[in-house]
Amino acid sequence: MEFEWRDLAFHREIGSVIDAIDSPHFWARLTRVLERHIGFDSWVALRFCRDAPPLVCAEQALPDGKIDLMFRDYLAAVYQLDPFYLAAFEQPVSGFYSLADVAPDNFRMTEYYQRYFKKNIVGDEVHFNVVIDANYTMGLSLGSMKRYDEREITLLTLFSPWVLALMQQRLRHENFGTRQDGSDSVGDGDSDLTDRFGLLAEKKGRGALTAREIEVAMLTLSGFSSRAIAEKLSISFETVRAHKKHIYVKLDVSSQSELFAMFY
Repeated sequence: MEFEWRDLAFHREIGSVIDAIDSPHFWARLTRVLERHIGFDSWVALRFCRDAPPLVCAEQALPDGKIDLMFRDYLAAVYQLDPFYLAAFEQPVSGFYSLADVAPDNFRMTEYYQRYFKKNIVGDEVHFNVVIDANYTMGLSLGSMKRYDEREITLLTLFSPWVLALMQQRLRHENFGTRQDGSDSVGDGDSDLTDRFGLLAEKKGRGALTAREIEVAMLTLSGFSSRAIAEKLSISFETVRAHKKHIYVKLDVSSQSELFAMFY
C-alpha cells in the first residue's frame, strides 16, 4: 500500500490527538486537525444539560484576549433558543449534525437568528454530539462565517466516526463538576422561566402565562411556525394562534421582536 505525504501527516496528527486524550490540550489538537481540512472560524466544546445552562469544556480564545460578551449571553439564557440545544434532547442520538438538520422552519426569520446568530456565528454551524445520558450531551461546535459547502459537509461526515470515538473516550477525562454558579448541574430551568414570565405578566397586571403558553412562546422564539408548533405539540393550528394571542395580551407585547426583548 502506498501513502502520500498528506496521508502520513494526517495519521501523525490523529496520533497527536489520541496522545492528548487525557490532557488540557485535547480540544485544541482535535480542532487543529479538523481545520487543516475544513474552513471554520470558531469552535467551542460544551456539555448541554437538560433544563440548565451549558457547561463549557473548552473554547477558542478571541485574538485580542477579550471576553466574548455575546457568548456569555448565550450561556446565561439564549441557549434555550439554540436549535442544537433543543435537538440534543429531542433527538438524543450521537452523531454529526448540520444547521440544516436541526433548524426549525422559520429559524432565519427569528430575532435569535438576526440579533445573536448572525452577529456571533455569522454564517453556519455544525455539531459533533455524544450523548452521555438522558440529561446530558457533549458537543463540539464549529462555526463558520460562510455556509459550509457540499465538500466540507461530506468531509465532516466522513470524519465523524473517529471524531465521535475520540470524544467518547474524552468523556472520562472531563471534570464537569457543578455549574459555573456552583449549583447542581441538573437545574430547574423550566421553573425559572415560568417564574420570569410570570413576573413579567404580573407587572403588566395580567394573568400569569400557563405552562403551555410558555412552551408556545419558546417554540415561537426558537423559529417554529404556528403550523410546526401545532404538529409538534399535537394541537390544532387555531389553538396555537389562541395561545399566541393570550401570550401577547398577558405580556402586553405586539411582536416577536418585543417578546424576544423581554426574554433576552
